[in-house]
Amino acid sequence: MKPASPALKLTYDDFVLFPDDGKRHELIDGEHYVTPSPNTRHQRILAHLHLAIGTWLEGHPIGEVFFAPFDVVFSDFDVVEPDLLYLSNARKAEVITPKHVRGAPELVVEIGSPGTRQRDETIKRRLYERSGVTEYWFVDPETEVVRVYGRSPHGFARAAELSREAGDVLTTPLLPGLELTLARIFRE
Repeated sequence: MKPASPALKLTYDDFVLFPDDGKRHELIDGEHYVTPSPNTRHQRILAHLHLAIGTWLEGHPIGEVFFAPFDVVFSDFDVVEPDLLYLSNARKAEVITPKHVRGAPELVVEIGSPGTRQRDETIKRRLYERSGVTEYWFVDPETEVVRVYGRSPHGFARAAELSREAGDVLTTPLLPGLELTLARIFRE
């Protein structure tokens, strides 16, 4: 959902006044986006990812994983709530505040849904790219595919596409040694 007046650029000061109504409120380039609560499938996938990464981090305490709702403030005009994000201990020391993250996480994960798919794969991907996110995962519950966008010298490189059907395993240099089978991520 877009704002009534696209010419009006909202800021973080406006953002903190939005109602606590159980919906996800985000600002991208000063435009207000509202998303309803996610569905059951989305929440299961999010839980699987959070549990797997969180458990791995307990044995390898190199950072911390967070899940929505948790604000990431890139600028006064860009405030989003990624489904999942990871910060190394070094990066966490630079960007975490008592209220939110102020700066780019190393890893951002968005789980697509009918109401967010296009925004997640275009507008938000571009925001993450220009804001310095190291790696972005777009998780598609419908096709059981994960698209991994990694940083290159000129922004994000072309996405690597992994699928449950192919038996793919998701790995990342940000969490060396972590192996997530897509069957585990997409299990019911």
